[in-house]
Amino acid sequence: MEAVNFNHWVITLVCVDGPGIVHAVTGAIADAGGNITESQQFTSIGTGRFFMRLQVESVADRAALEAKLLPVVERFEMDWTLDVVGRPIRTLILVTKEGHCLADLLFRKSAGQLGIEVPLVMSNHPDLDRLAGFYEIPFEALRVNSNSDMKAFEDRLIEVVSKYEIELVVLARFMRVLSPETCAALAGKVINIHHSFLPGFKGANPYRQAHERGVKLIGATAHFVTDDLDEGPIIEQNVVRVDHSSSPDALKRIGQNEESRTLTQAVGWLAEHRVLLDGRRTVIFH
Repeated sequence: MEAVNFNHWVITLVCVDGPGIVHAVTGAIADAGGNITESQQFTSIGTGRFFMRLQVESVADRAALEAKLLPVVERFEMDWTLDVVGRPIRTLILVTKEGHCLADLLFRKSAGQLGIEVPLVMSNHPDLDRLAGFYEIPFEALRVNSNSDMKAFEDRLIEVVSKYEIELVVLARFMRVLSPETCAALAGKVINIHHSFLPGFKGANPYRQAHERGVKLIGATAHFVTDDLDEGPIIEQNVVRVDHSSSPDALKRIGQNEESRTLTQAVGWLAEHRVLLDGRRTVIFH
């Protein structure tokens, strides 16, 4: 008996909630000869929107599956995506001097644990060139010492996003604030990582400030970048308990571990199309 070659698709759908959506979607997939291997859905009470993520095995190619789904998409005025399960998403990583998040992302990518393709790492300092080079990733550094320098950096960022067809920009401890214009141009494409002490411990040496105040929890937050600094929709948060015996250096090590873990998890979910925006919140289909 000849083996059947299935295509494996991931589909996300977002629209105003209403009756008949699931029936219409699953019926279209069945008409295309598809078998649903994973299905999750959620209705947001706050916004009245319906969210759905499916994985589908089918002998149908993209065109055939789209032909069955498009009437449903148009009927319910859906925002939707259709992609191949496991396709690495094209990701640009921005860094400054601290390499722990970059190292974790590139290691897990090289180990096949993270579904990203990284055509370039960009930075405002040259410090992490060797780390990127170890993983054979091109590295580009543009010094930023003034507002005009930052404008040139952001112009280059937009150029790189277009040139390399970037789908996700990751600020992996990139210590510069993107302008509102750049945030708008890349809306929904940029994520950031920061310590969860914000807004209580802003500025330099947050872990020393935390030590001085005797914090009991250390954490990290991965979120989308908007023009409202550190207020974008949250993707993932993690915390770990500490006590009075932890020195500032120990707190920093613990915090950096959480930053790396949290950012990598967020990138992994985005690569698998598990993160959908619901206004100022996110829907995460684990």
